[in-house]
Amino acid sequence: MDHSVDTPAAEMTTGAMTQSTRLMSPVLIAGCLIIMTGFAIRASFGVFQIPIAEDFGWLRSDFSLAIAIQNLAWGIGQPLFGAAAEKIGDRKAIIMGALFYAAGLLLSAGATTPLAHQFYEVLVGLGIAGTGFGVILAVVGRAASDENRSMALAIATAAGSAGQVFGAPLAEFLLGFMTWQMVFVTFAGMILAVLFVLPMMRTQTVASKAELEESMGTILIRAFKDPSYTLIFLGFFSCGYQLSFVTAHFPAFIAEVCGPILPGSTLSNLGITTTSALGAVAISLIGLANIGGTLLAGWAGKRYSKKYLLAGIYAGRTIIGAAFIMTPMTPETVILFSVSMGALWLATVPLTSGLVAHLYGLRYMGTLYGIVFFSHQLGSFLGVWLGGRMYDIYGSYTAVWWVGVGVGAFSAIVHLPIRERRQPQVA
Repeated sequence: MDHSVDTPAAEMTTGAMTQSTRLMSPVLIAGCLIIMTGFAIRASFGVFQIPIAEDFGWLRSDFSLAIAIQNLAWGIGQPLFGAAAEKIGDRKAIIMGALFYAAGLLLSAGATTPLAHQFYEVLVGLGIAGTGFGVILAVVGRAASDENRSMALAIATAAGSAGQVFGAPLAEFLLGFMTWQMVFVTFAGMILAVLFVLPMMRTQTVASKAELEESMGTILIRAFKDPSYTLIFLGFFSCGYQLSFVTAHFPAFIAEVCGPILPGSTLSNLGITTTSALGAVAISLIGLANIGGTLLAGWAGKRYSKKYLLAGIYAGRTIIGAAFIMTPMTPETVILFSVSMGALWLATVPLTSGLVAHLYGLRYMGTLYGIVFFSHQLGSFLGVWLGGRMYDIYGSYTAVWWVGVGVGAFSAIVHLPIRERRQPQVA
């Protein structure tokens, strides 16, 4: 029988033969469009850092705290939306997430105090959870065959990077002829418009008979008792810290520290004449480079140990971050950093989500990955908030940058002891 992904997990059909053997499917295409739109909006918030602070005369930490709260709400909402999708259906959970997202943006457009912005960013964070990786990757993972799952997850993750490619430049472009409030309203319309692709997200879902017989409580207890799951949880923290700190603060960091863009230089000839524009381009380049990096991670995850790939990615980020902060910042080093860090940006996501699916099965992948993702968002909260707080205290991002280098090294180490063997199911 053909079940839509809107069917609760408890009513899934069994047997791998119900999965599509094609890599590209309507489910994957629709999921990519939803993630791309949601992440384009999310990736643009760093562009609003200076305009909003200057408009109201706020401290840098005020709007930074709003973005940090957004990330924390995203982390809290991720397992909740994952569980909701498995109970009431994926499409209903996605619609609910889009409504939260749009409401948060619209209310933020009318907010005039830091407290109001911080409160409304809770809605935006929940919206990102309902339209982001936790729900969409679970749908894509269940719809893909075992052979294609790693690459399908990588393609869906790369769609988030594609959104990042145009999200920050789009915000910068719109700010050129409308207020930041109207840009928020425009973005609210975008996230609601993408719901028109939901009818494409119909597929035959699959779980093994043993998975169907396990309750959510049973699988959660089994995961929580497994040291490998704890290590995955801890390791994902630095990913959130590094990514969110850069997304939220890098444009402002560049605008204040980077050397001038000289007339007649390559960047100037390309139309990039200000450090503000360079900040938006840097975020875009990170997303562009990560499309290739994420797809490569998906390809490698099918062939090599996921834990060693993850350890290598975190080690690479650590080296790149340390080298960048130790080198005088110029437009050229900004471009080099953006491309090199971008190649490792979201490459952790298909590997981490694929590792969770491999160890604990597909039935409750959304919930289990959502819990792991909460660690990611704890890191995101700390990276964004600490960036603004320490900037206000010291007038510099250097100290918080070095914290990011340290937690990256920590994540590289904690992935090494993970036992990459499928956990036995309860008889």
